[in-house]
Amino acid sequence: MEHSDLFLNRDLSILQFNRRVFEMAADTTLPLLERLKFLCISSTNMDEFFEVRVAVQKHRLSLNSLATAADGMTAGEILTQVRSRVEVLVKDQYQLLNESLLPAMQEEGIRILRRADWSEEQALWIRRFFRRELLPVLTPIGLDPAHPFPRLLSKILNFIVSLEGKDAFGRESHYGIVQAPRSLSRVIRLPQQITGSEHCFVLLSSIIHAHVGDFFPGMEARACHQFRITRNSTLLVDEEEVVDLKQAVAGELLERRFSKAVRLEVSNR
Repeated sequence: MEHSDLFLNRDLSILQFNRRVFEMAADTTLPLLERLKFLCISSTNMDEFFEVRVAVQKHRLSLNSLATAADGMTAGEILTQVRSRVEVLVKDQYQLLNESLLPAMQEEGIRILRRADWSEEQALWIRRFFRRELLPVLTPIGLDPAHPFPRLLSKILNFIVSLEGKDAFGRESHYGIVQAPRSLSRVIRLPQQITGSEHCFVLLSSIIHAHVGDFFPGMEARACHQFRITRNSTLLVDEEEVVDLKQAVAGELLERRFSKAVRLEVSNR
């Protein structure tokens, strides 16, 4: 038996643990909202996995692509296996949500309305909510030679918009970006008087999609797609080299908001 056979790969073991968390969400013997909670936990775990473990392997790969860990795997081999396993798990997560959890929630009177399902009265309430609560706090960014691609924060919801026409200053801009900070609730409860239910919700992303053209007056929004960036959140501080450890850590925490990207998620809708 080779020495490397005595070790399990740390990153693949973490993914296997997260698979077991996901399987709790698929367990029909558990209460429905407990299953939803486990699905959310598995998604949050995935964010943390990319922020730390994938970031570490990408750093290893940049230093020496042929170096092996105790388990005998190079960083490139680990990242290849991580990618294939993550793709399967994310696909399973969405399938469970859309084909099992959401229909089961609807049977229990908990509904998340899609844009196509909004009634005229609901659409009017949502538009007023958008203009009152969202339009004043969200700042669109037009992409043109004077405004290069912005530095986007980690794990916030972004929308890239395909535009046609000229803005208020007469400039042509083919693309724009709208950022939704994490401080905004992703799920908004609709009033019972317009839904007939006290457990009827709409997603923040659906509201922004429906009204994204309002951010770019005078222009036509041809298409809108969600995307999200996950950045490296590891702290690289040499305790023996720094003079003030507290200051060094504070500096790393500040820089971490715009550190290297390790994952890009793009909506296919």
